[in-house]
Amino acid sequence: MTTIHSTAIVDAGAELDSSVTVGPYTLIGPHVKVGPGTTIGPHCVIEGHTTIGADNRIFQFSSLGAIPQDKKYAGEPCELVIGDRNTIREFCTFNIGSPGDTGVTRVGNDNWLMAYVHLAHDCEVGNNTIFANNSQLAGHVHVGDWAILGGFTVVHQFVKIGAHSMTAMCTLLFADLPPFVMCQGQPAQARSMNYEGLRRRGFSPERVSAVKAMHKALYRDDLTLEAARVRIADLPLTIPESAPDVEMMQSFLTQVSPQRGIVR
Repeated sequence: MTTIHSTAIVDAGAELDSSVTVGPYTLIGPHVKVGPGTTIGPHCVIEGHTTIGADNRIFQFSSLGAIPQDKKYAGEPCELVIGDRNTIREFCTFNIGSPGDTGVTRVGNDNWLMAYVHLAHDCEVGNNTIFANNSQLAGHVHVGDWAILGGFTVVHQFVKIGAHSMTAMCTLLFADLPPFVMCQGQPAQARSMNYEGLRRRGFSPERVSAVKAMHKALYRDDLTLEAARVRIADLPLTIPESAPDVEMMQSFLTQVSPQRGIVR
């Protein structure tokens, strides 16, 4: 049977798997669904149309599924959807989506989200990311797989953060951060590529070499963004293994807003 502490308040309409554990003084609303193996600590509030997958660990004092901090929100049934095997540490605040976008705030699988992380409405977080303490995302931010945000990183609304990228502590992002790029500063500036992270994830020397070539085209050779894209597109001709990485980079750069641009 579901293990629910006697002081927790779980609405009769909530759907909790029989293996879910709920700690003392936690409040769970009527539209919440929680999958197998998930543990919810004490003093949490989980409300709204929130769906939580399997084997998540949610620590004390987290607030998940509250309405967006958006004055235009008028009670629409927007959602928060959290995948599997995520660690959500103390005092995290994840809001539901808003009708001005997809209506869904979404977190993927196997993410490590440290204390005081904020995900505003309509954010989309991929898989295997790490958000260090006090990482703060404004509305509509998209974060790719394997991205790492250093402590106190602050991200402006509508910014996109590419897969395998990384920010240093206290970074302020106003522009899109391409895949593989490491950045630091207020506002952020590109410093290098995340070569060590790629090696740890099993990237071959050839793929790492292609990432170095992308960095050179984007940041070292004084090319326009369009000219850099043309050069990057030719990399698979000499490094066939790079084709998926080049495709990911090209897809990201195609979606960059001209007004916002990329981190330089």
